[in-house]
Amino acid sequence: LLQRLAALATAAQKEARQSRQQLQAQRQEVAQLQEQLSRARQDGERWALALQRAQREALEREAMRGAEQARQQELIRDMKGRLLELLREKDALWQKTEGIDTPVPSPAPRDAGLCARCHKDFRLLSRRYNCRLCQGKVCHACSVDVGKQGRCCLLCYQQRHPQAT
Repeated sequence: LLQRLAALATAAQKEARQSRQQLQAQRQEVAQLQEQLSRARQDGERWALALQRAQREALEREAMRGAEQARQQELIRDMKGRLLELLREKDALWQKTEGIDTPVPSPAPRDAGLCARCHKDFRLLSRRYNCRLCQGKVCHACSVDVGKQGRCCLLCYQQRHPQAT
């Protein structure tokens, strides 16, 4: 009986040692899991802070974009108003100048053998042209070809096309 009790005690001690070893291993595993959980919580807090910061920056950018868009819309409104003012001013100036006639070029000299502008003689090599606007007689050098309409003297051309001078 004593041997049996000793064998049972030895088996119980062996079992107790194994249970302590398992308990120690489980405690180490729990400690590792707690450490991982702590790191995961810290990472979660960092990500939450980064997310809050990113949301705050996005809201600030959106507010700045909205303000810029409002400024641009106001600028467009101002530019449209200014354009309307300029168009009205242009119309008023056009109405004022509509009744003004362009000055008539100086009449052609009585002598039909001379150019009305440079007073050169018309000869065999210097051709005579009639200005289609003032009907003056001008030479080739004192006239401008205006395409299908024919030729006109420089003075009439300059009066009709001031940007050409």
